[in-house]
Amino acid sequence: MRTAAVRGITIMALTMPVLVPQDIHKMVVKRLLIGWLLLSALLGGVVFYIEMEKMDNFVVRLVLAESTASLSDVRSIDSTPVELLQRKVNELVGRHFQRAEIYDSEQAIVVRAVRPGAEEFERTLHRFMHGFPTEGKLLYQKFYLNDGTLLMQVVTPLKQSGGELLGYFEGVYHVDVETLRDIRRNVAVTLALTVFIILATAVILYPIIMSLNRSLLALSTDLLKSNIELMEVLGSAIGKRNSGVHRHSYRVTLYAIRLAEALGLPDQQIRDLIVGAFLHDVGKIGISDNILLKEDKLSDEEFNVMKTHVRLGADIVAKVDWLQQARDVIEFHQEKYDGSGYLKGLRGEEIPLNARIFAIADVFDALTSRRPYKEPLSLEETMGIINRGRGAHFDPHLLDKFEDIVPQLYTAISGVGDDVAEKMLEACIDKYFFGK
Repeated sequence: MRTAAVRGITIMALTMPVLVPQDIHKMVVKRLLIGWLLLSALLGGVVFYIEMEKMDNFVVRLVLAESTASLSDVRSIDSTPVELLQRKVNELVGRHFQRAEIYDSEQAIVVRAVRPGAEEFERTLHRFMHGFPTEGKLLYQKFYLNDGTLLMQVVTPLKQSGGELLGYFEGVYHVDVETLRDIRRNVAVTLALTVFIILATAVILYPIIMSLNRSLLALSTDLLKSNIELMEVLGSAIGKRNSGVHRHSYRVTLYAIRLAEALGLPDQQIRDLIVGAFLHDVGKIGISDNILLKEDKLSDEEFNVMKTHVRLGADIVAKVDWLQQARDVIEFHQEKYDGSGYLKGLRGEEIPLNARIFAIADVFDALTSRRPYKEPLSLEETMGIINRGRGAHFDPHLLDKFEDIVPQLYTAISGVGDDVAEKMLEACIDKYFFGK
């Protein structure tokens, strides 16, 4: 009855949703960054389109202003001498126009002038035949040459003061380098300002969002603290029931954390490792005392029952969302690298990484710790035993890394009292769960 009650309370408490505080900050920053990028792309595209339209209109106004000024005294295409019309288009080409043409009202060309040296562009332009504007509108299209030069082709109707159609003027306007540079600078400044305003808005929103979520953060932190305290109590309770080794969870978790840090694992995986290491033997709640506390060697039948603590532990945390990755340690810490472990007989990298890390830490602590039935082994004796399990019990690559750091670990952890080990672990929990 007591075992069932403990199991029920554990599952009810740990299934409460918990957000790690630093993860909330990262989530808000990530979403604001994504929002900034999306809005910058969307609004930047809109602003770019508007600015390009403004640029086109600006150039068209330049074309119309210069052509209108030159042709303002033309009252009739038919009655104006061709020589006069030719002189006017020659003047336009002599200034900013690459080409200038005048058509009559029937869209037949009357005069034409092309700037010397523009023959290659003319051959290109002939591939893009233009129409003629209707209802008094104008037509335009722009061309960029290989050297970045901007040319604007404009076709506009020529009308008398009363609105009667005289003919059409077509001009290919060459935008000078200085004007084009100013236009591009204005476009770039407008785009940069748009992106900056969106970024500034995101930066301003961050503290506002965090302020609005302050109560959620506080609740999340309290829930997380409660769950971790429950995890520690449950881990210690299991240890006390199992021959009084309730501090084993502290040291073995510290060893596992340090090995994971040496491997450069991400914070989330280390958090999962911490919880899994604390609760690795949670399934022993369901093992009867006459087997769990037996001092003599277990019979084959009793050992088979003992093996079930792995499955029982996995079942206990099965409904706990935030412990699902911790199941890697709980369910697979008795697997061996050569496939001779239990319950599934996984081999090599089929065994989850956290479980392979924990296996080394678990055996190391067991060998270097005092038990009611044994004295602690020295570092040399312990590593000799562990190295005999290289490639059989333990992942050889992880064992290589562990050998690099084990002298410092042994000095820092194995010889300290239980209270010091507990404080060291609390510091690790504060770092990985609360960002302190």
